[in-house]
Amino acid sequence: MLPKSRGTLSAAVFNALQSGATAGLEPSPESEEDAQIALWALYELHYRGFDEVDAELEWDADLLRLRRDLERSFEAELRKRWEASPLREAGELTGLIEGHDGPSLARFVQRKADREQVLEILQHRSLYHLKEADPTTWVVPRLDTRPKAALMEILFDEYGDGDPNRLHHHLFRRGLEASGLRTDHACYVDEAPVEILEMNNALSLFGMHRRLRGAALGHFAAFEATSSVPSRQLAQGLRRLDFPDEMAAYYDEHVEADSVHEQVALRDVCGAFLEDNPNERDVVLLGAFTCLDLEARYAHAMLTRWGAS
Repeated sequence: MLPKSRGTLSAAVFNALQSGATAGLEPSPESEEDAQIALWALYELHYRGFDEVDAELEWDADLLRLRRDLERSFEAELRKRWEASPLREAGELTGLIEGHDGPSLARFVQRKADREQVLEILQHRSLYHLKEADPTTWVVPRLDTRPKAALMEILFDEYGDGDPNRLHHHLFRRGLEASGLRTDHACYVDEAPVEILEMNNALSLFGMHRRLRGAALGHFAAFEATSSVPSRQLAQGLRRLDFPDEMAAYYDEHVEADSVHEQVALRDVCGAFLEDNPNERDVVLLGAFTCLDLEARYAHAMLTRWGAS
């Protein structure tokens, strides 16, 4: 179902999606939340859609024009953040990733979080993890031989090596169910803060635009390179709080897998891509920075709200 609106723009977009009367929509959000939830819903038309929205609206010209305008504002903000970052001085992908030092939500879960705080994180994270890797898969047909083969090596693992019971988003779904949480697609979008909406929208923005394929790869590499240790910390925190084995097992899966994925993503995906496309170095770094920056913004927002920063 469509999410709740968060301002006049998203209310108008959701009404238009239900009625089919899409002409005249203007990109004038009341707030960043209003813009991000509207953009998220427009992207979602290209994933699972909504029960009350005609599937033909996926390619409606008025909605695409609105999405373009919202994307331009969002991309401009992401680039502004990157240009203001001292990490630009790192000069290359590995240095940028190693130089990032944001707050750690995983460490907080490992040592201090209570059960309600962890349940809230799982709800927020479900927005991505219930369609894990799907946004990156948009990039596959836009790559040449070497980075395409390397990316597919990782994605094949993300999608369970051909076993539907090993798909990573299926493992997360099993963990949610065992933890007493809902498991239907995007069911917790109304609980998601703006930082989570931005995370998901950045993935879709990078994945759906050929000119931003390098950003999608940079984002992917940064995510894989910074996932293994936090996954171990999250698994330990879940067990500390007596969460079901199914939930901790999801993160156990990523401790070993992502330590392998990291090297493939950095060397064989991004490395090969940049050898073939050296002029796309800056957009790869933009994607990597955006991944790290949005994760840090979400961690800071939650820790501040809980009085734990």
